[in-house]
Amino acid sequence: MEKGYSFTISESYTPRTIPLDRLAAYIAGVARLLGESASVHLDTIKEGSIAIHVEVDEPARPKVRERVRTLHAGSAAKDALKAYKDLDDMLLKDNATGALVGDEDGVVVPFPGKRRSQPVAFGPFRQAGHIDGQVYRIEGKDETKHVGVRDGERDYGSLVTSEAVALRLRHQLWDRTLRFHGVGSWLRHGNGSWELKSFRINDFEVLDEAPLEDVVRNLRAVPGADLPNVPNAVQRLLADRYEGDA
Repeated sequence: MEKGYSFTISESYTPRTIPLDRLAAYIAGVARLLGESASVHLDTIKEGSIAIHVEVDEPARPKVRERVRTLHAGSAAKDALKAYKDLDDMLLKDNATGALVGDEDGVVVPFPGKRRSQPVAFGPFRQAGHIDGQVYRIEGKDETKHVGVRDGERDYGSLVTSEAVALRLRHQLWDRTLRFHGVGSWLRHGNGSWELKSFRINDFEVLDEAPLEDVVRNLRAVPGADLPNVPNAVQRLLADRYEGDA
């Protein structure tokens, strides 16, 4: 049974060139990967391609060995899988590859790093559309003005518009939620997510932020509307909206 493991970093840094904070990040990542952190200790950092060698206290060795076995089998716990992904992402960013090597078993868990197959991205696609949010920034010295828009935690920092529209927008800074109409450039990533690369605002409108209950009350008051006879009208409207978005 292994007394310890080495995590190797190849085709990138050497012990003399790796920044100290980056080395510390790798060491912390290895600790999360193996678990049982109170029983896992840094032993040496070997020359050549970086090899971070750690030793495991004897009482914790069966647990660490089982954790490594499940990593190799792809059936590890969520925290172990996340630690694996975090380390592999670091290797990818550093243009490196890696491996977790047991003292007795040789290569145990490979880390493809830069050799990992990357999902294909499609685009960019240009099309008319709209985005919603609040204006928090307008700047620019030339005729093209850059606009910062925030929608909750989403920040759109790549929006531009004309000077004429910017002059109208300045009265809306940190005020109402707006709907911006224009033409955007979108990139579709291999995982199915969309990324907005740029968006030119041609026009905007102020959205009605009235509560849904008020909207329903007003609809009920419209002559000829059948809403008074619809049970759970708010839930029905929300369900219709969800189906429309889908």
